[in-house]
Amino acid sequence: MDAAPEQSVCPTGAEADPCPEPPVHRLSVAELDRELDCRSELIDDKEFDIPQVDTPPTLESILKETDDEEESFILEDPFLLNIDNTDTHSYDTSSVASSDSGDRTHLKRKKKLPDSLSLHGSVIRLSLLKGISAQIASAADKVDAGLPTAIAASNLIAVGTSHGLALIFDQNQALRLCLGSTAVGAQYGAISALSINNDCSRLLCGFAKGQITMWDLASGKLLRSITDAHPPGTAILHIKFTDDPTLAICNDSGGSVFELSFKRVMGVRTCESRCLFSGSKGEVCCIEPLHAKTDLRDHPITQYSLLAMASLTKILVIGLKPSLKVWMTFPYGRMDPSSVPLLAWHFVAVQNSVNPMLAFCRGDVVHFLLVKRDDTGAIHVTKQRQLHLHYDLINFTWINSRTAMLLDSVEKLHVIDRQTQEELETIEISEVQLVYNSSHFKSLATGGNVSEALSVHVMTLRSWRERVDHLLKQEHLTDALALAWSFHEGKAKAVVGLSGDTSKRKAVIADRMVEVLLHYADRTLKKCPDQGKIQVMEQHFQDVVPVIVDYCLLLQRTDLLFNQIYDKMSENSVAKGIFLECLEPYILSDKLRGITPQVMKDLLLHFQDKNRLENLEACIVHMDITSLDIQQVVLLCWENHLYDAMIYVYNSGMNDFISPMEKLFKVIAPPLNAGKSLTDEQVVMGNKLLVYISCCLAGRAYPLGDIPEDLVPLVKNQVFEFLIRLHSTEGSVDEEVYPYVRTLLHFDTREFLNVLALTFEDFKNDKQAVEYQQRIVDILLKVMVENSDFTPSQVGCLFTFLARQLAKPNNTLFVNRTLFDQVLEFLCSPDDDSRHSERQQVLLELLQAGGIVQFEESRLIQMAEKAEFYQICEFMYEQELRYDKIIDCYLRDPVRKEEVFNYIHNILSMPGYSVEEKQSVWQKALEHIEELLLLSPCKAADLVAIHFSEQIESIITNLQDQFLLFQFLRSLLDPREGINQELIHLPPSITEQFIELLCKYSPGQVLETLKVLEHCRLEETIQITQKHQLHEASSYLLEKKGDIHGAFLVMLERLQSKLLVLTQDDESSAELTLLENIEDTLMKTIALCQRNSHNLDQQQREALWFPLLEAMMSPQKLSGSSQCRYSESLKSLTMQVLNNMAAFIALPSILQRILQDPVYGKGKLGEIQGLVLGMLDTFNYEQTLLETTTNLLNHDLHWSLCNLRASVTRGLTPKQDYCCICLQQYKRRQETADEIIVFSCGHLYHSLCLLSKECGTVTKGLMRWMCYKCNSSNKGGKLSENFSELKKGSGAPLAQASSESLLDPQQIQAFDQLCRLNRGTSRLALLTELSRGHSSEKHGLLSISHGDPSTSSIFQNENFQLHLAPPPLAED
Repeated sequence: MDAAPEQSVCPTGAEADPCPEPPVHRLSVAELDRELDCRSELIDDKEFDIPQVDTPPTLESILKETDDEEESFILEDPFLLNIDNTDTHSYDTSSVASSDSGDRTHLKRKKKLPDSLSLHGSVIRLSLLKGISAQIASAADKVDAGLPTAIAASNLIAVGTSHGLALIFDQNQALRLCLGSTAVGAQYGAISALSINNDCSRLLCGFAKGQITMWDLASGKLLRSITDAHPPGTAILHIKFTDDPTLAICNDSGGSVFELSFKRVMGVRTCESRCLFSGSKGEVCCIEPLHAKTDLRDHPITQYSLLAMASLTKILVIGLKPSLKVWMTFPYGRMDPSSVPLLAWHFVAVQNSVNPMLAFCRGDVVHFLLVKRDDTGAIHVTKQRQLHLHYDLINFTWINSRTAMLLDSVEKLHVIDRQTQEELETIEISEVQLVYNSSHFKSLATGGNVSEALSVHVMTLRSWRERVDHLLKQEHLTDALALAWSFHEGKAKAVVGLSGDTSKRKAVIADRMVEVLLHYADRTLKKCPDQGKIQVMEQHFQDVVPVIVDYCLLLQRTDLLFNQIYDKMSENSVAKGIFLECLEPYILSDKLRGITPQVMKDLLLHFQDKNRLENLEACIVHMDITSLDIQQVVLLCWENHLYDAMIYVYNSGMNDFISPMEKLFKVIAPPLNAGKSLTDEQVVMGNKLLVYISCCLAGRAYPLGDIPEDLVPLVKNQVFEFLIRLHSTEGSVDEEVYPYVRTLLHFDTREFLNVLALTFEDFKNDKQAVEYQQRIVDILLKVMVENSDFTPSQVGCLFTFLARQLAKPNNTLFVNRTLFDQVLEFLCSPDDDSRHSERQQVLLELLQAGGIVQFEESRLIQMAEKAEFYQICEFMYEQELRYDKIIDCYLRDPVRKEEVFNYIHNILSMPGYSVEEKQSVWQKALEHIEELLLLSPCKAADLVAIHFSEQIESIITNLQDQFLLFQFLRSLLDPREGINQELIHLPPSITEQFIELLCKYSPGQVLETLKVLEHCRLEETIQITQKHQLHEASSYLLEKKGDIHGAFLVMLERLQSKLLVLTQDDESSAELTLLENIEDTLMKTIALCQRNSHNLDQQQREALWFPLLEAMMSPQKLSGSSQCRYSESLKSLTMQVLNNMAAFIALPSILQRILQDPVYGKGKLGEIQGLVLGMLDTFNYEQTLLETTTNLLNHDLHWSLCNLRASVTRGLTPKQDYCCICLQQYKRRQETADEIIVFSCGHLYHSLCLLSKECGTVTKGLMRWMCYKCNSSNKGGKLSENFSELKKGSGAPLAQASSESLLDPQQIQAFDQLCRLNRGTSRLALLTELSRGHSSEKHGLLSISHGDPSTSSIFQNENFQLHLAPPPLAED
């Protein structure tokens, strides 16, 4: 049975606002079953072309026409051709649209669907029905039929016109009937809707003025003229036959829906009308009855005669039979009124059953609703996956059960695959000039539906072959092949024209692909650029040849690839080279094993010419050996040192595993025997040889794969016999015995022995294997022990290998024990000091591998100590659990001395050791404590603090070296060294001993250390520092003790002594350094005075500052030329003293003191004039700054208080006149206890309602309220005070009362955080500080001090900032 092809027919017009409604088509049961079983698309093998029509063409002439892309199209629609296999109901193309139904770009769009045009090719063909179009134009011209306004398509095509005529065309586009007359058209208006019934016997016409006519399509008679089926004056928007030919549905422009029941009583035709939906309840603007094809008529759901209706707010699915019933209501909410709802039914296969699916579209969303009938007879509707688009829809049509066609508001046609929601193609059809029928619907009127163009177009799904050919005609050959392959693999969408089972379909497609590939090859060669750069030609072929090779291999057509296509490519040398290079990745991935000998020969020559020998070798080892010319390949490999390929050819081609070994040995043996170093290439070959031997002995092929199982034992025996040959085949007379074993041992002893070890693992424990093992071991011993040309490391490797083999539980080897003693002597020989660490490491590996059982332990330890193999000694002592002896090993080993601390700590702190073992280690460490301190004082102190805290005093007493004792105590007592001081409990005398040693060995660090030391006696420490004349340290301790004056005198004495040196020293070279020392000492003295001045009275302050000033001024009183050099520096320093003391001493006191000085009292003020003027300038500046700042702060405070007062006294305006909790009027009741609360935020409540929400608390006898809405939502943590109004009763005036809202802990925390983020110094703090500074001391000089933060002013805070921005504007 032929399957239905898919197409849509539409009239065209010139209306600006589109809303066409192409017809909907459905599948038969057979097609749905095929879709379920094969997952394939619809099939069609009838293709027709329609030429330009002068006279109506016959079916035969259509079939004979050739395909011409310009003029013709393939008509695959059973509605036009196949009477036996069609769905004969009609589809009305009139629809509704709005005046702005163009694409509204301002609306939010979903993500665009994936554009798969390149993947799917052209899916839809748009063609003009020229015969029908010509006759519509002729009718308009000759009989004044008017312009087309409506269309219905079935086995016949009916076109309604604006003058009330219905033109009926048959399958051959011949005009069969012209129904109605222009006179009736003048009375009824234009035809606005058409419908043809299932058997194409009846036509219903709906008119713009509301009348309905029924025609007999066989005779052309008017059967019924219905004028009272619905309210007069409303146009027929839609009229549709149901599957029951006596039942139709109409929808008028008033939004009502009516059921029309046709009856014939006593020979009289009647029509009964029943209102299904009234427009007064919401205007329906789209209806769609469910139609079933002939072979789906038995589907259980058809008995309900389902009808879908869509209004602007909801969808209804109702059953007309057996009685009227609403099965589903789906409200979708209000959307953009300019978008119209669309409905379309189709039977689809979902979850192994066939059921109708309703597509509902509005705007840019398509909803899919699956309708099922259960066993009880009830209808269930389930939502499926929605389709979100990036454009507005004005029409939706099913083409088949998986493919839908969508028309958007800018007249673009989109083909969508329903299951994957993939957009297969987009076509611009604005030039078609669609006809719209939107003027009759009152809610969405556009003002007319007349169109200028007079033509009918058909949209058809192309067959698979046509889609491929379409791409070929456009010369998109790669896309054509990709599309054909997607058909071959069953991954293509909207497939038409493939029938039969999977293998048959694949064969058909493969044949077509072969044709395309051959065409592709020919075209590539023809289009090759004849002249120009070689790179251009290479690029041309590189774009094409890999595609051809790829598809030939996908189709498994190597015969085609290496015969016809290779012969074509060989015509061009560049194409041939590119072709051969394309084969490489397929060979390496084993997708291409067999190549014809000729191609393989060309491939070898090509790679050889290009000098790409590594690529060539990689290809050879992946090739089937039957493809190779063995003689050619072996010669090529040996000339170019391609050993992997050579081994592969020998092994696979000739089953010869020994010849490659002999060839490789001949290369590496001579230089090794001569004692020469190998070249890089020879090293690579030696490594290949080892890997090759390993593979052979393990049963694996080299370089990849496995040796055939039947050959594995034979190969192993051959390789062993080869290795243990006494002489090589072509060896000289003086050749040493066992040359192959000797060569491998010289090349890489360790790796060769590893190969043997792996082989021994694989050996089965039979007699032959045991003999082979013993024989190999004997040969190894004979070669290595009897020759002195092997290094200790190589000998050690052999005996380590032997020790491992002997240590196995099922060992059958025998090795003479005296050989191990010889090895021990050889490794520990004291007469040879070279390679000491190598010898020790070799012996250690030997012992760890199980060789310890071969030696006498006491002799081994004795020889190891003699040879200074301390790691060996450690290994042996550990075996004997003599951990204390291991400490000696560490201390004597220069390489590992530092590790002794970790070792001792681990033994003493980790579990797993007995008390006796730990005690012996503890005692040994205590004995060697001085050595440990010499090694690392810090690590030793850490060890002592953890494990020897009780013995610290005795350790200190026993230490004779004073400097070592100092290092130990510093590591132990200084917290900066990182030792936990809580572990140590020492008497103060130890700390004082440390300080004394510190004064002796590192006096510069004394002060810093004293600051961090926690436990020291002040008096004793002061004596120590004074004894060593460390003035700064003494001053610090005296200040800490509380003797401020004493500390000051120490610093003053130090300063004076330096000033004295300055005045007496005539050496200018040391002057600069001395001045820097004086400045440093002065700064420390000033800092001392500043730190303590806050806590002293006026007299005590003067006792500090005036002697300091005097000390600085006294050198300046001396006259003489020598002072000129440093007088400026001293004046600057004196000015610093004056500036700093001005913060604590009143300015008059300073001036009075200066003037009372005997020197200046006699009127000699010239020297201090600069000082006094500087002080006055500073005073004036700071006084001005103080006054300005105070004024600003006072103004700011005044502004804040004004605003606070205004906020408190401001009247409150409620936002509404009802309570925000109970939503009742605030005058709801006259309860005396009920008050009205109004908050500053504008919310109004009843007090009882607030109490019910726990928003009121009593504090100190006052009721405090919180706004329920603001508090519960906590908008942004707004925590300012709420002001509420209380109104007692309803008649009393509103009395304002402020109440602070109580903050819960969470709100307080948020408020504090907000304050911290925006914190500057508060106004109150600034005013307090200023007033304190004004009143306490009347000196009026404000200076920045660097004193103790606990006592300093807020102005001394380094983060202090004065914000002088104007205050914010107050809110209204």
